[in-house]
Amino acid sequence: MKPAIAIASPLSPEDAQSLRCGDAVEITGTIYTARDAAHMRMVDEIERGGKPPFDLKGQIVYYAGPAPAKPGSVIGSCGPTTSGRMDAFTPVLLEQGLKGMIGKGPRSPEVVQAIIAHKAVYFAAVGGAAALTAQSVVSCKTIAYDDLGPEAVRKLDVVSYPCIVAIDSLGQSIYDIGPAAYRR
Repeated sequence: MKPAIAIASPLSPEDAQSLRCGDAVEITGTIYTARDAAHMRMVDEIERGGKPPFDLKGQIVYYAGPAPAKPGSVIGSCGPTTSGRMDAFTPVLLEQGLKGMIGKGPRSPEVVQAIIAHKAVYFAAVGGAAALTAQSVVSCKTIAYDDLGPEAVRKLDVVSYPCIVAIDSLGQSIYDIGPAAYRR
């Protein structure tokens, strides 16, 4: 097994395009949490001519709603949610410069086409290991939509956050490749 590739966030276009389906990565830098309610608000704002609560250019959005932090911890359990719930909003955010998404599960054909068109990348986070992956989070700050509780937009600073490239900028998907290999 190849060692994980260290990448920085925000993602450069070169980094996003160099990653390949199945690559293990460790992300260091800033990522933002947002789930479906926050995505709907961001897209509504963009469609009204406004701006999202953070500059999307090169950023990575993590589809998560972290649990409250225990005393002495930066964040509580912080696992991925099902990405398909964000599919209706994802193409608009990619048009605005979003370069990466972290979640779990396959994406719609429309999202895959938007990933290819905008040379972005979709990462799969390890489900069921939310407490362990939360240890990669070194700071957490709510930056928008506080009324959404756990689904508010949060800015996370992470060090070596582990993911797998699920869909690369060429549209290659582990959700297609994996089952096809199993059938053989």
